[in-house]
Amino acid sequence: MGEATRPSTESSEARGHGVLQAIARMSSTRANYWVGQAADFVVSFALLAAAFWVDHSRPLQAVLVLLVGLFVFSFIEYAFHRWLFHGPVPLFEEGHTLHHEKPLGFDSLPFFFPPAVILLLAAVLALVLPTAMALLLAGAIALGYALYGFSHLIIHRRRFSHPLARKWAAVHHVHHHHPDKNYGVTSPLWDFLLGTWYVSKSKVRVR
Repeated sequence: MGEATRPSTESSEARGHGVLQAIARMSSTRANYWVGQAADFVVSFALLAAAFWVDHSRPLQAVLVLLVGLFVFSFIEYAFHRWLFHGPVPLFEEGHTLHHEKPLGFDSLPFFFPPAVILLLAAVLALVLPTAMALLLAGAIALGYALYGFSHLIIHRRRFSHPLARKWAAVHHVHHHHPDKNYGVTSPLWDFLLGTWYVSKSKVRVR
């Protein structure tokens, strides 16, 4: 009986592997890249609008929750970049290594994955928080992710003329030369706090 079911099992595994390969190929396309960028902003704005529709009676609280969500995302961005994309899990590490090798490539997460995760997060938060607050917090985190994606896009594809913008972009370019430094893309906060901010040797004082 075990042998009789083996072909079916192998066929299911082959189909599953084929689906994963198709998703991997799609994730490297220009279409997936741009649709993903748009989807991230659409989901974030939709969640924020839904939160406002549910309850717009406490604007100061809403601003505070929005800022908390952006702050939380700043750590998520740092943690994922440092411990996941530069970590021991081959699935994530190999994909990110490809980005370091081809920073102008279109490799990215499947366009549907981040929105699905964010919507799941909103549902979980709604179990422990008031609905409006859950939607607002999830929307703020989603907005942080969308801004991260857009920041990463323009850092690699645009040459800035303003000195501050050039300096901001240079922080991430340093990471491509020193992969254990400057994990933050939108903000250097956690690099400062956790000791991964790059300090040029010319700025290190000899004692």
